[in-house]
Amino acid sequence: MIEKISELFRNVSIWMIGRSLGEIFLIYMVVYVVLRIMQGTRGTSILRGLAFIIVLISVGVLFFVRKLQLFTIDWLITEFVPVFIIPVIILFQPEFRRALLKLGQNPVFKVFLKSESQVTDEVIKAVGVLSRNKVGALIAIEREVGLDTFIETGTRLNAEVSSELICTIFWANSPLHDGAVIIQEQKMSAAGCLLPLTENMELSKSLGTRHRAGIGLTEETDAIVIIVSEETGTISTGYKGVLNRDLDEKGLKNILNELSTERFGAARSIQA
Repeated sequence: MIEKISELFRNVSIWMIGRSLGEIFLIYMVVYVVLRIMQGTRGTSILRGLAFIIVLISVGVLFFVRKLQLFTIDWLITEFVPVFIIPVIILFQPEFRRALLKLGQNPVFKVFLKSESQVTDEVIKAVGVLSRNKVGALIAIEREVGLDTFIETGTRLNAEVSSELICTIFWANSPLHDGAVIIQEQKMSAAGCLLPLTENMELSKSLGTRHRAGIGLTEETDAIVIIVSEETGTISTGYKGVLNRDLDEKGLKNILNELSTERFGAARSIQA
């Protein structure tokens, strides 16, 4: 086995390496363009997982299976898999989709993405200032389900997330203060966005339009919403139709951390 591996690297020419790198670069560009087109949708993570599997299989077949003359594995990949892959995908489509989604969300891919901690800190800082000054605010943070439909109803920003900008947007004299700010891919994508109102009749009648819009969005998507009451300065969060009220900055940070690791549920829930 060691001799075959040594022979493999001796027989690899510069031309073969250059050609392989060129093919990988072209594949990368195609995948990158597709991901950019699908940015803001659930399919982004699925495509990342699918691209990883394709690259892994391609590299494995090119450099190891055929060079080491592993004929049985080569036959399975080239003859058996293409025949049965489509029926298997059709039969187990939900399972494949969940697996690809988890693979695309793997921490390995987060190396290439901006850290969420700085964005979270800026949001918490802004919410604290708005709460102390009793300035109403509504912030939606996109997760897996894209919010592009709601972004189109507001004013495009595509700005870095900063506490100063968030506070400026929601200040009373700002023309965008009545709508929601949507954070997408670690950016403030838009402000002044219109969100769907909840139709839940069990909610307290003391909740205003800002709270009902925030809850309405979480009923239709998996977004996280942060709401600051204009009357009382109370901080609330919404997730999957559940409203969590009377939070301080520390409580808000705990909830955001829990949601980022899929451990939502520790916060106190109020339905009425």
